Amino acid sequence: MASSPGGSVTGFAGSRLIARGDLAAVALAAHANQDRTPLILNDSTGHAVEVDLRGSVDDVLARLSPASSASKPARGRPKLGVIAREVTLLPRHWDWLATQPGGASATLRRLVDQARRETVDADAVRQTQEVTYRVMTALAGDRPGYEEATRALFARDRARFEGLVAAWPKDVAAYIGELSERAWPPVP
Repeated sequence: MASSPGGSVTGFAGSRLIARGDLAAVALAAHANQDRTPLILNDSTGHAVEVDLRGSVDDVLARLSPASSASKPARGRPKLGVIAREVTLLPRHWDWLATQPGGASATLRRLVDQARRETVDADAVRQTQEVTYRVMTALAGDRPGYEEATRALFARDRARFEGLVAAWPKDVAAYIGELSERAWPPVP
């Protein structure tokens, strides 16, 4: 059973791109290309999406759609999305938090929000590198130049990366090139 990933997915049969788009459309293309052991990848995470391709097209599509469950609304107070977890700090940290307006939780939330704003660009680069790496491993982990291309990706050496990836099959190179776009330093 596959859970429908958020956003689009891309399907490959071997090194040939067979479809891009929503999971249902790509699953249908994968079903038609089972002779090449299709691989479906989530474009935003780089993770493989498991789809049961056995049976007819209708069987595949039926397994993709979640069973409609008519559950009653829960009684009591609605969930507000607050998750209690343990935070380990040194005594001096707790002492400082105790002096802050709004208490420890409010101060920690403010600090986390500030850190998120300050690191948004670096986080986007890191996430792009991780997604690209996952896809490279799935599609080209056995290709010549894979390890060097991985090093170039994490070193943010675009010219070296693109030169190495260009030797791979056209569809694989194009997809990896597209995914890696946000990993590179901005052009001045």
